Amino acid sequence: MELPLVVGVDGSEPSLRAVDWAADEAVVRGVPLRLVYACLWERYEGAALARDLGEPSAEVLPQDLVGAAKERARARQPGLEISTEVVFEEPEYVLVHEGRKASALVVGSRGRSGITELLLGSVSLTVAAHATCPVIVLRGAHDNHVAPRTEGRVVVAVGEDAKESAAVRFAYEEARRRKAPLEAVRAWRCPAHESTDHPLLADAPAQLHERHAQEALDAALGDAPPDVEVHRRAVEGHPRKVLADASRGADLLIVGAKRREGHFGLQLGRVAHAVLHHSSCPVAVVPQQA
Repeated sequence: MELPLVVGVDGSEPSLRAVDWAADEAVVRGVPLRLVYACLWERYEGAALARDLGEPSAEVLPQDLVGAAKERARARQPGLEISTEVVFEEPEYVLVHEGRKASALVVGSRGRSGITELLLGSVSLTVAAHATCPVIVLRGAHDNHVAPRTEGRVVVAVGEDAKESAAVRFAYEEARRRKAPLEAVRAWRCPAHESTDHPLLADAPAQLHERHAQEALDAALGDAPPDVEVHRRAVEGHPRKVLADASRGADLLIVGAKRREGHFGLQLGRVAHAVLHHSSCPVAVVPQQA
């Protein structure tokens, strides 16, 4: 039996976008869709879904919320198999638990300030940092409609230990599903203390770092499948900026996150943490055991 694609639903505009995106994604993957609402409260507190239902938010029950989300997904993808679940528990705990029997988790980014779209909500961040399956965090639009697929590129960040990378394997599958080219990006920088004033050696340190970046790309993509079009890019600059630039116009940006057994803090890494806040497209965080 195919593991479902699980989407966290909370009635907010970002979660409504997540429902739309996940419905399309489930069809592409050929898997069922599972809508999960988790909250400690027995009534919904928010405006987006209450407005759709035409009721005051204080009168909307969680069952109404997931039912409306289910109808929304079914209207978008009529033939899709959809299940729902309501759990009165901390959403972070519930979604991480759901991820143990999911092909992937989908969550909307939901900040809590005047610059909501620039900040990542605590639920999304915690789930991305602890789930044992890939977590896809939606970034981008400012309304409750999902941005259309560009069918442009899938981008994967190549890190230091990229050989046999779970993120790269995941990227191959995503590019194949979308029939899109895969762009593998490795950022590199030349520390200032390695520069030299000698005219014949001025570019030598930079060339060495660039060559190491190219070698890392070659090692990571040595087993690239023949049916996936792969482009290698070694780009000078800070990884956060390089990947944020690469995310523009992409369908998906994929980053890895090491999971260390027995470690209870946020297990994301600085690069993954940064792109979750700054990417222009959905970000997939793929866990890998360290």
